[in-house]
Amino acid sequence: MAHPQQLGFQDATSPLMEELLHFHDHALMIVYLISAFVLYIIVAMVTTKIYDKYILDSQEIEIIWTVLPAVILIMIALPSLRILYIMDEVNDPHLTVKAMGHQWYWSYEYTDYEELGFDSYMIPTQDLMPGQFRLLETDHRMVVPVESPIRVLVSAEDVLHSWAVPTLGVKMDAVPGRLNQTAFITSRPGVFYGQCSEICGANHSFMPIVVEAVLLETFENWLSVSLQDL
Repeated sequence: MAHPQQLGFQDATSPLMEELLHFHDHALMIVYLISAFVLYIIVAMVTTKIYDKYILDSQEIEIIWTVLPAVILIMIALPSLRILYIMDEVNDPHLTVKAMGHQWYWSYEYTDYEELGFDSYMIPTQDLMPGQFRLLETDHRMVVPVESPIRVLVSAEDVLHSWAVPTLGVKMDAVPGRLNQTAFITSRPGVFYGQCSEICGANHSFMPIVVEAVLLETFENWLSVSLQDL
C-alpha cells in the first residue's frame, strides 16, 4: 500500500514485481554513473585551462566513446528482454479469473467453477468502515490462494479499461471484443489495491481493484460459502 510522500515503488508481493524492482535498481545505478561521469567531464572542461591535443583528436578516444555506450545498452537490454518474456509466460495456472471492465466497475468470473461470479463496486466514502481506504475499497474482493499461479483474463464490455495492481507487477489493457491474459503469483497473504489505469470516462477514478490473497484452506472455505449463496 502506497503512503504519502512515498518516493519509491510499493513493496513487491510477487516474484515478477521483485524482478521489476531489481531491474529498476540496476538501470538506475547505470544512469547515476553516467550522469556523474558526464558532470565530471563538463566541470573539468569548464574549469581547467590545460588541454591535450591527443584528447581533442584521438582515434582511441572515438573508439571508446562509440563502443562503451553500446556495451551499456546491452547491459540494460538483456535483463529487460528477460523480464518481458517472463511477463508473457502463463505456466499451468491453478486458477483462472475473468475480469471484465464496465463503466464504472469490475466484474469477476471464476471460470473453473460454474456460475461463480460477482460485480465489484467502489464503496462510497460515507459507507467506509474504520481503517478502510477511500476510493480503493470495494464491496467484493477478488479472492485468490497464496503461492498459486493465477491467470487473469481481461476484457471490457464498453470502452477501454486497464486492470492494474502495482504491488503485483500486473497491468493489462481491457479491450472490448478482445480477450487479453496475464498471470501472477502472490508471495504472501494480504490485501493488494489497484485501479483502472486507462482513462475510461467521467468516473474513471472510481473503479478500484482489490485482490485478497489468502491461504488455500481459507480460499476453499470462501469458495464453499460463495457457491452456497448462489
